[in-house]
Amino acid sequence: MIQNKEDILKLIQSDKKMMQIIKTASSLDLPDWWICAGFVRSKIWDTLHGFNDRTETPDVDVIYFDNTNIDENVEKGLESNLKRLMPGIPWSVKNQARMHVMNHFPPYTSSEDAISKFPETATALGVTLDKDNHLVLASPCGIEDVLHLELKPTPYFTETKERAAIYRERMMKKNWKAIWHKLKVHY
Repeated sequence: MIQNKEDILKLIQSDKKMMQIIKTASSLDLPDWWICAGFVRSKIWDTLHGFNDRTETPDVDVIYFDNTNIDENVEKGLESNLKRLMPGIPWSVKNQARMHVMNHFPPYTSSEDAISKFPETATALGVTLDKDNHLVLASPCGIEDVLHLELKPTPYFTETKERAAIYRERMMKKNWKAIWHKLKVHY
């Protein structure tokens, strides 16, 4: 049973492959780095659905925040390093100091600020290792929705009609209910 942040951390810590992926990302020593979104969410949902095998995620989202160098080529180089260190993982590396431009949002102040502005609360999650190699969970929109299998827009995506439309379109496109049948999708 997963009931709180500690349970989520224990769940991830007990998954050798997830921890290998996290440690590999950590080896880049990026500022304010996190592995976020589906990497964390899908593990929780798979467990809550009683799946024996992990649902494959289309990418492993590594984010970081470095406003001193927002060159996209740096991100591509970091992805190449990760692919060399751990081939077969669909690595995606994005500097959140740059991504607000791509998303047409005001600048983010940190990686956790960017996570808080992901489209849905259940995906607004990230994990990192602190300086003592302890696993840390960021959940700026809380963990209740992911634990209750509810898909709701983050507060940021309820602020404007345009963002609400992006959220609704994303819910239809992702069709996560086809994988995790217990989900409750709120539009």
